Amino acid sequence: MTTHRFIPTSFHNVIGSLPPALHIADGDTVVTETLDAAGHDKDGIKQASGPNPMNGPIFVEGAEPGDALKVEIISMVPTRDTGFTRSVVAANVVDPEAVRDLPPRDIAIWAIDREALTVQLSEPVAGLENFVLPLAPMIGCFGVAPSLGQAISTATSGEYGGNMDYRLFGPGTTVRLPVAAPGALFFLGDCHAAQGDGEIVGTGIETTFEVTVRLTVEKKAGLVWPRGETAEDIFTIGNARPLDQALQHATSEMLNWLASDYGLDRTAASHLLGQVVRYDVGNVFDPAYTMACRVAKKWLIRRSRFSGAAVPGKTPLHASRS
Repeated sequence: MTTHRFIPTSFHNVIGSLPPALHIADGDTVVTETLDAAGHDKDGIKQASGPNPMNGPIFVEGAEPGDALKVEIISMVPTRDTGFTRSVVAANVVDPEAVRDLPPRDIAIWAIDREALTVQLSEPVAGLENFVLPLAPMIGCFGVAPSLGQAISTATSGEYGGNMDYRLFGPGTTVRLPVAAPGALFFLGDCHAAQGDGEIVGTGIETTFEVTVRLTVEKKAGLVWPRGETAEDIFTIGNARPLDQALQHATSEMLNWLASDYGLDRTAASHLLGQVVRYDVGNVFDPAYTMACRVAKKWLIRRSRFSGAAVPGKTPLHASRS
């Protein structure tokens, strides 16, 4: 397989069926440097406008509608010593009567220590003088071209991915996206040095990264919504507003996944989810909200989609409850 170093010459504020900037073979690896959410590069020079300028699209040979694009996030290396956030929570995450008491939502600068792999406010406010965070890289916005030739703003998200801002989309995670256009047309950008659930100040710690991903086609995968996998968990993503609709999408996709890959009918899957599911909040600031439906792998045994045979090395359903 080939590794491509992709240096974009233009950036996009939509994810859609645009002319490919790079063609790769199925299974190739791409290394690329991103801009921050406002369009600044690693030297702080403005290269594009916001919101969330994307690198891409990347055309993956063999990808067709109905397939899945497997995105392995191999590494994310920070390329700048600063990031930025808003300084106050967004108005839509507090009670309406509390909005009038919120301070102005100014820009706050964060210092990134690329040797210690930590992040802290450049000018700490009272009470946070010793507030130092571990670097926790994640990709805020990435996806494949939506169906019907659409081009959708990088401010929002949908079945194709987009601006999901979910903190588990970082190194070591594998994501599967439902392909709706020939070549998949993969975009990525908007990387964060850290972020809490919900992106409730309207940003993560926005900065620039060198990102390495491997892109592989999985034929006739039957996905409707994005799916993800870490060493410990599997999860599904729903993107919609209101938040309960996003949860419904994520839960429906998980039920489908538990049936196709783990052999669980609706009753078995319901028993399992009813007791061990975890729901994580992704973005609750932008036009579509994001919910993740997450299950620990220790409760699961993967089965072949075709033969029904158990795959060795997986923990059965009656595993320890620790």
